[in-house]
Amino acid sequence: MYLLLSAHADGAALQELTAEGAPSPGASEPWLVSRADLPGVVRQLEGRRPRWIWHRTQDWYPALLRAGVELERCYDLTLCGAILAHSEFTVHTEYARNAERRGQAEALPPPRSLQPAPPPADQDALFETPAAGPADGATQEALRAEYAAQQEALREAGGPASTPAGSTGGVLAGPPESGTAARENDPDRRQRLQLLLAAESAGAMIAAEMQHTGVPWREDLHEQILAGYLGPRPAFGHRPARLEELTSTLRQLLKSPALNPDSPQELMRALHRNGIEVKSTRQWELQESSHPAIEPLLAYKKLARLHAANGWAWLDAWVNDGRFQPEYVVGGVVSGRWASRGGGALQIPRQIRGAVHADPGYKLIVADASQLEPRVLVALARDSKMAEAARDQDLYAGIAAQGFGGDRAQAKIALLGAIYGATTGESGRLMPQLTRTYPRAVGFVEQAARDGETGKTVTTRLGRSSPPTPDGWLRSQQSATADEQRRADAIARSRGRFTRNFVVQGSAADWAACWLAELRRRLRARRAEGAPTGELVFFLHDEVMVHCPENAVEDCVRAIEEAANAAKVLLFGRIPVEFPVSVAVVDSYDHAK
Repeated sequence: MYLLLSAHADGAALQELTAEGAPSPGASEPWLVSRADLPGVVRQLEGRRPRWIWHRTQDWYPALLRAGVELERCYDLTLCGAILAHSEFTVHTEYARNAERRGQAEALPPPRSLQPAPPPADQDALFETPAAGPADGATQEALRAEYAAQQEALREAGGPASTPAGSTGGVLAGPPESGTAARENDPDRRQRLQLLLAAESAGAMIAAEMQHTGVPWREDLHEQILAGYLGPRPAFGHRPARLEELTSTLRQLLKSPALNPDSPQELMRALHRNGIEVKSTRQWELQESSHPAIEPLLAYKKLARLHAANGWAWLDAWVNDGRFQPEYVVGGVVSGRWASRGGGALQIPRQIRGAVHADPGYKLIVADASQLEPRVLVALARDSKMAEAARDQDLYAGIAAQGFGGDRAQAKIALLGAIYGATTGESGRLMPQLTRTYPRAVGFVEQAARDGETGKTVTTRLGRSSPPTPDGWLRSQQSATADEQRRADAIARSRGRFTRNFVVQGSAADWAACWLAELRRRLRARRAEGAPTGELVFFLHDEVMVHCPENAVEDCVRAIEEAANAAKVLLFGRIPVEFPVSVAVVDSYDHAK
């Protein structure tokens, strides 16, 4: 059963559809429900296990949750349309060709662009460029037509199409697929894309549910942590005591009585006056100086970040009744990773994780997929030798034993360098050895990089494609002078670094989306049986947190592990690659790692 839900006057319009998006027999006209009656009507209809179809999950589901109505499944037209409009699996369809004419600008978010960057020190921040949301006001008929068009594009996804470098088969036999010819007759491309749309829509529901439930947060513990680092809570507009002490120290050491260390311009001038010739105030650059002001300056910067990002003002704004309830943005990153809107949900610093504390009688189950992206690369590239290195052990240790004389650190540097395109320094020096040992895995990401360098699109395992090259790409590559050629080469290499990682990080995001959806399904099943169970309260790329009654911990841990294995099978089939999940059962988040 498929039920389309849209806004109408003071309430909602509902219409039953066929799987193809046509009105069901006898349901040619939608029926209207007042906003006050909607939760009750939805609760009654939920007993028939429909798939709810709507413009955006965030428009409807939070209000239903507040009314005590939890749904099983939905289809988010905005999220699914963004995928279908740009996926290489559907590039040949009418939907992709005419996305803008069909109202793409009104009903769906614009395609997200990205300026690729070198591999960051903190992987959590990679690719984070949340897009603006779509405009509201789509009519019932427009949404029905949009759903029908998306279903037609999905049906056509199994037809001929150009091939993304990142789309591989589901077994570790035969060469990794690359090029158009390898994908023209792929029988399961439609099923993969359908799985991605289902997982993306499930993710939208999970995001709303996690926002509704909130992360258990002890405000008193947060206050204690802040006091330990910064001193007592200051009056509004004043620095905490510890920052004031450091400010006085810096003013003395830098001979600047009125220095405001929060002003980059003032700080740079003070540093230069004291012979500290730096071009920025980044930590790595400051550490190259032996001036006595450097140590207190680095301490100030660290504590100032804590005060600004998660200090008392943050606590007042974001934690209520013992819960931190941020808004997550599903698909807010071009690779499929989530982002957040306000509150910094995806960047909870280690300094304050002790405030994330289970309620009495409960535990936090924190689980993360170990070495997810490297293991995804093994599956994508069908590299049997690397799969053997990962079997029943730490992947980096296995690689070290096979090709790096047992040096785990070198193996890790080499593999991450291959994924992120770090071709200089230690990583570049180790790359030839990695290539000799694992030519298939390295060849896979190198092909993705070459595709990016030539302006091609690459695609994840389930069918999410990288953003198209921006306008002027071809013109930028048609250089007339040596300087222009160097700039063009730099632009091409930058995009190549992006695409080589996109296929891995994006496919890892595919896996994580399926992991989340499978875990939610298992927890809901236990709840439906009347058994004690936990609630998903937090998700960060490859990590989940479940808030769980003490008497249900064992069952919830089993559900987490079973969901991880199910995600692997959904993406790749029953392949000899393991996706282990490390689990910590703790009272507070800071004890998880």
